[in-house]
Amino acid sequence: VQLQASGGGLVQAGGSLRLSCAASGRTFSTYGMGWFRQAPGNEREFVAAISWSGGSTYYADSVKGRFTISRDNAKKMVYLQMNSLKPEDTAVYYCAAGRWILSTRNSPEGYNYWGQGTLVTVSS
Repeated sequence: VQLQASGGGLVQAGGSLRLSCAASGRTFSTYGMGWFRQAPGNEREFVAAISWSGGSTYYADSVKGRFTISRDNAKKMVYLQMNSLKPEDTAVYYCAAGRWILSTRNSPEGYNYWGQGTLVTVSS
């Protein structure tokens, strides 16, 4: 599976952005997907995950209620709708694919494939 993330940019606090992740490969629909982010000087952290069917979603506490992850298996796309953005959301955002289980869905170790990252900058 190859992944290409896009949609990052500069936005004011309180604004919205929608990140997209385009996947290639015939087995995309069999993978759980996730979004992670990494700010300068910080470790990569979990943001959101979605099961292979799209029936289950999971969020980090810091983004719950503000971000929404979704997927379209027919189009081989994953999205992250980000609302009410805060300066602390500033980071490079990565999409990832993996056959994770519940105990690994929020860990980088649960993912085998990564996109190149897209930068989100939220100004105060």
